[in-house]
This record gives sequence, C-alpha cells and structure tokens, in this order.
Amino acid sequence: MKIVYEYSHLGGAEILQVRYPQINQEVNDVIHAVKGRRLKESREKTKQGRMLFSPIDLNQQFLNGFNEKGFSEIRDTYTIEIPGSPVKISGAYKQVDFSKDRILVEVQFGKYPFMFYDLAKFQYFFNENKSEVGIEIVPCNNLHHQMSSGVSYGEQLVYDIERLRRHFPAVPVKIILIDVD
Repeated sequence: MKIVYEYSHLGGAEILQVRYPQINQEVNDVIHAVKGRRLKESREKTKQGRMLFSPIDLNQQFLNGFNEKGFSEIRDTYTIEIPGSPVKISGAYKQVDFSKDRILVEVQFGKYPFMFYDLAKFQYFFNENKSEVGIEIVPCNNLHHQMSSGVSYGEQLVYDIERLRRHFPAVPVKIILIDVD
C-alpha cells in the first residue's frame, strides 16, 4: 500500500516525527508492506462479479505487520454505572488494536461511524493518561471505490474533523489515507 495523504490534528504528525520517529517509521513500513490483492468477488448489484480488495485480507496483513513490530492491543475494562440508576454493567471495555510506547494505531476498513468511534477511543485513552498520540489508517476515496460498499474513506473523516475545528477529538491524531500501489 502507499500513503496518499496525511492529516495532522493538534500536532499529531509533528509529535510523532519529533518524539517518536522510530514508531512513525515502523507505521510507514507496515503500510508499505501490505499488498493490495483483489480476493473478494462482489455479489452487490452495482459491482456484480468484480474482484475487489478484501478488508479481511488487508486487516490480517496489518495485524501481522504490527505484531512483528512489537505492537499489541491495549484494553481498559471497567464497570458502567450511571447516576440515579441501580444498574451496574461489569466487563465493559475500550480497546485499540495496536499500541506501542503510548502511541495508538487503528486500521479502519469499516463504515464511517467506526472511523469516528476510533477517535473517541483515542480520546478515552488520552484522558486516562495511557496515550499521547493516535494514528488512524483509512482507505482514500479511490481505494474505497474498489472495495465493498459500506467501506468509508478518509477524506470524509478529515473534512468532518476540519469542520469540528479543535473541539473533537481533543487529542493529537495523525490520519493516514492509503491506496493500492
């Protein structure tokens, strides 16, 4: 895969470049090692029979690549209690797929709300003083058109963050848009 665009929110890219150059390079190395392969035959009306890029295959390649670089999952488990309610829900959790030295990384080939929820998880771990920067790796619009419908694209995410200005997320984030080589 190749990086076609990077967006820095609240100095996320700059923090990585200056304070975590090794991790920044490792993330780039993992991205460049992932091979876009058309493995999924579409059954959708508008793409019937076309071979598409498989989110399952891409996610597995990212998982293998990040694991080889020493990244691991971060999970925070807690009990949900809300004011005025006797209900207690134990075993709830927030989880990010890849973490190393307080840098969180999510790779998202899902629907748009999941991209936005990743930012909320970055905010949560930042507020808990368990992270400094989040990195969101998402397909660009061109790659999105070559995948199943429902997969979102990073340009929409960047556009929305720009409109929210500095209000959300209130954590440094680097968003990386990727495409096939």
